[in-house]
Amino acid sequence: MCGSNLVICLGVYPKFQIVDSKFLRPARFSSSWLVEQEEKKGKMFDIAIFTTASVPWMTGTAVNPVFRAAYLANDKKIKVTLAIPWLCLEDQKLVYPNQITFASPVEHKHYVYKWVEERTGFTSLFHILFYPGKFCTEKRSILAIGDITELIPDENADVAVLEEPEHLTWYHHGKSWKKKFKHVVGIVHTNYLEYVKREKNKQLHAFLLKYINGWVAEIYCHKIIRLSAATQNFPRSVICNVHGVNPKFINIGKLKQNLNQSAYYIGKMVWNKGYRELYQLLMDNQTQLVDFQMDLYGSGEDSEHVKNALRDIKLPVNINSGRDHSDPIFHGYKVFINPSTTDVVCTTTAEALAMGKFVICPKHPSNQFFQHMSNCRMYTNDTEFVKTTLKALSDDPAPLTQEERHELSWEAANERFLRSADLMNYNDLSENEAESSSTTQASSSLTLSLKTENLKKKMEDASTFLHFKISGYERMRVFLGAIPKTLEPDEELSKELRLDRLITEEG
Repeated sequence: MCGSNLVICLGVYPKFQIVDSKFLRPARFSSSWLVEQEEKKGKMFDIAIFTTASVPWMTGTAVNPVFRAAYLANDKKIKVTLAIPWLCLEDQKLVYPNQITFASPVEHKHYVYKWVEERTGFTSLFHILFYPGKFCTEKRSILAIGDITELIPDENADVAVLEEPEHLTWYHHGKSWKKKFKHVVGIVHTNYLEYVKREKNKQLHAFLLKYINGWVAEIYCHKIIRLSAATQNFPRSVICNVHGVNPKFINIGKLKQNLNQSAYYIGKMVWNKGYRELYQLLMDNQTQLVDFQMDLYGSGEDSEHVKNALRDIKLPVNINSGRDHSDPIFHGYKVFINPSTTDVVCTTTAEALAMGKFVICPKHPSNQFFQHMSNCRMYTNDTEFVKTTLKALSDDPAPLTQEERHELSWEAANERFLRSADLMNYNDLSENEAESSSTTQASSSLTLSLKTENLKKKMEDASTFLHFKISGYERMRVFLGAIPKTLEPDEELSKELRLDRLITEEG
C-alpha cells in the first residue's frame, strides 16, 4: 500500500457469491456479542488472529501476533487460532532471512511453535492455520489471496482480530468480516500515511489513503485499537498499546550488568526507519557531542547510502550488520538512541527499556506509552537532544520497578487488549447495555433513534456491497495496485495448502 504507485488496495476473494439479500443483512455488533458471551456462562470462546507476516521474518506484524496468540491461549476460556500467510518457495527466498525456507506448511508450523516456545519458556496451546499469500516486492509486504475468512468454520467464528486491518481488507473480496464473525477487532500497527508523505505526489496519495483506510476499517471492524496516536484516526477506535516485549528482554534486565559509555541504535537500515533523523542529529551537533561514540546495527535496502552519508560525520560512528536485539553484544550498552517517528510504537524501544537501558527518543505520539518510565529521556529540539544524551551517558539507569516490568510484559499487554477490544467484564458491560436500552425505550425519541440506526446500517451495508463489487473486478483491482490474478490461489499454493490440511486432519 505504501509503494510508489497509487495503491487503494481493494480486494480479491472470488468464491463468495451473492445469493440473496442476506449479504446486506447487518452483522451483530459488540453489544449482542457481549450478551452472547454472558449466556455462555464461562464456556470457551474462539479468537482467530489474522496477521500479514510470520517469523522468521522479524517484522512487527510477524512477531507481536504470535506472542499475543501464545499468551492469550494460556487463558482456559479462550481457544486461539493464528492465521498466517503461506508463501511459495520463490517468495520465501525474498522474505525470510538467512536463506531459511520451508518445504511445506507443516514444516513452517513447527518452526513457529519452536520459535515462540524458545522465547516464552512454555508450550504453545494455540492452533496455526495458513492462508495463501503473495509477496509484493514493490510494497515490501505480503498480500492475502482469496477469501481468508473461509479458514474459520462458522461454528468457531466468535472473534476475529485483524492485525493491520487496512492491509487485510484493502483487497478483501469475499464474505463480510462482520457477517462472518460476531465481533471483529482491528489492531493498527503501521503509520502508512507517514510513509506515503515521504514519496512523490505525497499530498494526493496521503489524502486517498487516509480515506480508503477509514472506509475499509469502518465497514469490516466493530472496534479499532490504535497502538498510539501516531496513526490516523479511525471510526470506533481507541488508543492503547496492546503489545508487550519478548520475555527474554525482561530477564536480561534482571541481570547485573557492567554498562559501558557507548550509545547504539538497531533497526532496518532504510532512511525512513530513523536513519535520516539520526544522520541529521549527529551532523548538526557533532561539535557539542564531546567524547561521543555511536554504534549502528542494521541491514536493508539503503545500507550503502546510509554508510556513505555517515562518512561525512566526524564523530566515531561504527556500522555493523543487523543482529537479534537480545544478542549478548547489546547487554553492555547503556544508552539506546531512537530518533524514528515513523513507527506507531517502537518494539526496540520497549526492548531496550526492558533490558534496563536509558532510551533517548523524540517527544512524539509514538513514544507516549514510554514517557512516564524512569529510564526514558525525551527531547523536542537539538539542544535538548545533546543535553539529554550527554547526561544519560554520565549517569546510571535506574533499576526497573516491578510495575514497569509488568507494564512491558505480554501478560499486561493482553489485559489491555481484552479491555480495549470489549472482551472482558461482560457482566458490567451487559448491565450497562441493558440500562441504556431501558432508558431509550422510555424516551419519546425512540422512533427517531431507531430510524437513524436503521439508516446507518443500510448505508454501511451499501458501502460494504460497493467494496465487494469493486474488489472483484480484475482490471479495477490491478489499476488500484493489487497483484494481478490474486482473486484465488494458483495451483501450486492450493496443492501445498490442501496437503497441509490433510496431514493436520490425519494427525
